[in-house]
Amino acid sequence: MKGKKDDDENAVRLDKWLWAARFYKTRALAREMIDGGKVHYNGQRGKPSKLMELNAEITLRQGNDTKTITVLGLTTQRRSAEEAQKLYQETDASIASREKISEARKMNAMPHPDRRPDKKERRTLIKFKYGDSE
Repeated sequence: MKGKKDDDENAVRLDKWLWAARFYKTRALAREMIDGGKVHYNGQRGKPSKLMELNAEITLRQGNDTKTITVLGLTTQRRSAEEAQKLYQETDASIASREKISEARKMNAMPHPDRRPDKKERRTLIKFKYGDSE
């Protein structure tokens, strides 16, 4: 009969692994992202209690970036960033896609004005943005 310690070594929850691999700062945040549909496990929407497998494919969104990673290792302990990066590998297609989107964002970046708009300019911007409701 297996003991609890043997089960823990082989069974790692998705939310705990994402926290241990340093994708999210807390397990609660990892759970919130999974429940919010930001994390997909092998092409399907994940659940926090999903047991992880080696070579599984995880797609997750962090801010404006979407990453697709392959699981290389399992752990329940949060360690250094160097060790955490050994637990997964980002796919080449994911890296290329993120770089392409990042470059497009840089090209469309709006220049920052030299000063803040005054009251009249602010009202004009609000009318332009939300339409003239009056």
